[in-house]
Amino acid sequence: MCVYGPSAPSDVLTRLRALCLALPEAREVAAWGAPTFRAKTIFASYVAAESAYGGGRPAVWVKTLEGSQDFLVGADPERFFVPPYVGIRGWTGVYLDDLTDWDELEDLLWDAWRMSAPKKLVAQHPENPTPS
Repeated sequence: MCVYGPSAPSDVLTRLRALCLALPEAREVAAWGAPTFRAKTIFASYVAAESAYGGGRPAVWVKTLEGSQDFLVGADPERFFVPPYVGIRGWTGVYLDDLTDWDELEDLLWDAWRMSAPKKLVAQHPENPTPS
């Protein structure tokens, strides 16, 4: 039996915001009543534990590279899941609690940003400006 830690939702959202907004020209917008992060298009969306899609645990839905969702969810369903609506397009849900590997999440967010930012901006930033 896995016990999830008591990470406060405000703490995980603060940490998620810091990771997302450290990416070049990333910005936060409210979409569907939740903090959402975008470059040219959306690359990550926070889901509160108490939301209809939170399942009792705070999470982030992240745009992921082809094949990543199957690999991550298959390897560790305690930390990753297929989110509704966007999961069919390859997005991956990442629970934000004491099981979160924040370095791994930072890498996922970097890949998501690269898929969502304008090509010219991506070319100007070939490497993550805030590596773990």
